[in-house]
Amino acid sequence: MADPAIMRVQVECYAGYRGEQTPRRFTLAGTVFEVSDVIDAWLAPDHRYFKVRTVGGDVFILRHDAKTLEWEIVSFHRAATES
Repeated sequence: MADPAIMRVQVECYAGYRGEQTPRRFTLAGTVFEVSDVIDAWLAPDHRYFKVRTVGGDVFILRHDAKTLEWEIVSFHRAATES
C-alpha cells in the first residue's frame, strides 16, 4: 500500500554527459517549480533521491523509483517569507 504522505509528481530532467538524470523542473497540482540547485543526491537500493531548492527558495526531496520510473515528493520545506 502506498504511503499517503508521499505525493506523485511530474519531473523534467536534464541528462548529463554520463546519462544520469538530474531534475530541472517539476509539476505538482498544476504548479511548475523550477529547480535552481541540487543540494544533495543519494542512492538507495530501489530509489534515487534528490534534495533540490526551487527558484522560490523552497526545498524538496524528490524520489525516483527505479522499477516504476515514477517520481514522488517525500519531503518539503517552504522558504521563509518576510512579514
